[in-house]
Amino acid sequence: MRSSQVFLRFLHLSQAVSGDIDTRLDLTALRLLEIVASAHATSAPMTVSDTMKLRYIASPATLHRKIDQLRDAGFITQVFEGTNRRTKYLVPTASADKYFDQLGKAMVSARQGA
Repeated sequence: MRSSQVFLRFLHLSQAVSGDIDTRLDLTALRLLEIVASAHATSAPMTVSDTMKLRYIASPATLHRKIDQLRDAGFITQVFEGTNRRTKYLVPTASADKYFDQLGKAMVSARQGA
């Protein structure tokens, strides 16, 4: 099976996973979740201010709304690190981990179908 077919199979499987999550989360919110989770996984957690600079995704006001939506849906939380109580870091929750686990399984399944 060609790589493009594997990827299209993954997209099909991932739509089922995405259909199971909070309907308030649009593609912009999910993209922001991916970026926040990726940064956290590489030990470089993002602050709210960091996300406001992601203008290639959306405007700062929209990004702020998406952070609120992700937090309300239980996919991210805001934490303080150390003694600095002014800086809030965005951290994926267990719900986000479960979502990414399901996407990972969809990816493995798409590849095994090759």
